[in-house]
Amino acid sequence: MKVGISTACLYPMETKLALQTLLEKGFRHFEIFFNTYREIQPDYVGYLKTLLDQYGASVKSIHPFTSGFEGMLLFSNYETRTQDGMGFYRQYFRAANQLGAELVVLHGQRLHSCCHGNQMGYFVPFSRLVRLGKLDGVTVVQENVNGFLSQNPEFVQTMRQELGEDCSFVFDIKQAVRAGVDPYEMCRAMGDRIVHIHLNDNDDHRDCLVPWQGTMDYARLFGQLFDQGFSQDIILEVYRTNFESLEELWQAKEKIEVLLKDFGKMV
Repeated sequence: MKVGISTACLYPMETKLALQTLLEKGFRHFEIFFNTYREIQPDYVGYLKTLLDQYGASVKSIHPFTSGFEGMLLFSNYETRTQDGMGFYRQYFRAANQLGAELVVLHGQRLHSCCHGNQMGYFVPFSRLVRLGKLDGVTVVQENVNGFLSQNPEFVQTMRQELGEDCSFVFDIKQAVRAGVDPYEMCRAMGDRIVHIHLNDNDDHRDCLVPWQGTMDYARLFGQLFDQGFSQDIILEVYRTNFESLEELWQAKEKIEVLLKDFGKMV
């Protein structure tokens, strides 16, 4: 198991500068959050890969900049647009493949979308996208996101039951809190299909904090995760307004590694 960080932590710093800054701080494992079209082009991705190689670093996952439009691009009733949207997403898959990333994170369809919202209307195109990802050597993963269908643990559990091995999840603590959902309940709904974690903290007044600056019980959380069979990497994801210095993020990483060692997990 590795502990890494998302370049989104430094947004709105440009992605290549965010990566350079985090590399210089000492981080060696990443989620790359793309923020615009040029960043998924081969030349730009190649520059990121060169940076990573210079530091002996790796990428676990990538995050599309079109997350907010996935309902229209991928899950509407307009079949030709869905086909085009899936073709567009293959550019993300190829960028992930170029970086050596295993995962592409999906937000999916918003609640109250103009696009159709029945469950099978979501699950069928999701499976199509998963199969396309496999052609390019990556796994498409569903994140629980506030304001999207995936904010609901019952929806997530049904998705897991219906799709089986075509279904994998990113568990994001802050997104559960923002949706008014108990994070432990969301974790439980994902079961043994969690392959990625966005780690953060919260308290009674703030929904996104650096780990160990809020009230999350990480010993309980990781105990539950390991009981559910989790054995993947962990990515720190907070926002730039949630911390004063990079040192806070580095200290959080070190504390996570200590906790994992206490559980007898390799880092």
